[in-house]
Amino acid sequence: MDDATPLPPETRTELLDRSASYAESVPLDVDHARIDWELSERAKRRAGVCLYDRDTDRVTIRLTWAAYRAYGWASFSGVVRHEVIHAWEYQRFGESNHGDRFRTFADELDAPLRCPTFATPRLRLACTCEACSWTLGRHRASVVVTRPGRRRCGACGARYVVEHVETGTTWTTHRGYERARARIGDRW
Repeated sequence: MDDATPLPPETRTELLDRSASYAESVPLDVDHARIDWELSERAKRRAGVCLYDRDTDRVTIRLTWAAYRAYGWASFSGVVRHEVIHAWEYQRFGESNHGDRFRTFADELDAPLRCPTFATPRLRLACTCEACSWTLGRHRASVVVTRPGRRRCGACGARYVVEHVETGTTWTTHRGYERARARIGDRW
């Protein structure tokens, strides 16, 4: 690494500072003075999010520390570009989504449309049909996890089983979920 290449951010503050500074180099007409930067320690599925407050006309870009640690700066800078496109859309149009306009700019700026997984899901849904290989990771105990008996496989329509990944405990009904949750206890 030569002297002109900055070291990758090592602290949360360094990551926010580098991201805000890097955002200014993204070739979009964005008012950076109206962007606030935050860091999330809780997010499990998204590497970043751009929030717009219509009342104050301010944008908050919230980045995920775990995603940065998993990706490294070279890949994570794409997340910053992605969120800056959202900021630009909010500032210019008052709304933002992943529609045609967004995809055009994402392509021009080499910004990813979706982030790769950076956290191991705590729970896994798996089809019970031997001919089907459908699985789906979950981080939270949503209704598809707590009441699996009422739901079906997303691919073939068969029933599915829920597994607590760390312990290998499985269930297929709400009662089974309650028993598993009690058995797993603090390891949940």
